[in-house]
Amino acid sequence: MKALFCLLLLMPLMTSGAFADATIVQKGRRFNPGEITIRRGESLTFTNNDEFIHQIYVTGLFDSDERVPGQTLVENFPQAGTFEVRCHIHPKMKLVVHAN
Repeated sequence: MKALFCLLLLMPLMTSGAFADATIVQKGRRFNPGEITIRRGESLTFTNNDEFIHQIYVTGLFDSDERVPGQTLVENFPQAGTFEVRCHIHPKMKLVVHAN
């Protein structure tokens, strides 16, 4: 009964996109994977596993602070579309996100 009560309390968080739905690793001055398809409203966890500082942005959607190695960041994709995720520090880094 106690477990059911806890599950009922967590369900709104689980359906609201509060938890990340996939992980993107920043390593070797690249995003891995370099392309991903998610559902509209899902989130991605960006983990900096590189030896460099990174940052992530999608024009008009989000623009993060610099993240040192080991830091993570969760970003939500609230609308459908195809988005290019970039790093201001390393302009050749690119991730394509398809949100359906």
